Amino acid sequence: MSRAPFERIVERHGARVWRVCRALLDEADADDAWSETFLAALEAYPTLAHGARIEGWLVTIAHRKAIDVLRRRSRLVVGEVPERIAPDRARDLDLARALAQLPQRQREAVVLHHLGGLPFAEVAAQLQSSTDAVRRASSDGVRRLRVLMGEER
Repeated sequence: MSRAPFERIVERHGARVWRVCRALLDEADADDAWSETFLAALEAYPTLAHGARIEGWLVTIAHRKAIDVLRRRSRLVVGEVPERIAPDRARDLDLARALAQLPQRQREAVVLHHLGGLPFAEVAAQLQSSTDAVRRASSDGVRRLRVLMGEER
């Protein structure tokens, strides 16, 4: 396999993979999980089935790598917030903080479906749950995020 095709995969899907990692981890750990995701993907890429959904495959790897970090840390750590930050960056930090307050199942459902772009059926398979349970967890999580972020009362 040449490097060029995999580099295009990183360019195309890198941002989504990072959002999944960052939604579950602090920035430094998200960077590590992002790197570990693409290292694992590079190793497995030659054996990936032709026609496989690359984005879903990468999101699954990213979720697993982030969970590995959480297990090692045994708790989610959100870093200090600088006093002055760009509005988009502030919104990302607000989202990360709000996600950290969700129960694990809701957080995973929201991250994998809404940030990772996986269909509910794939999220259910990954979380070893039913599609209905994942839909409910995602819905409850989104509703709670809106409250936490001040978008709904």
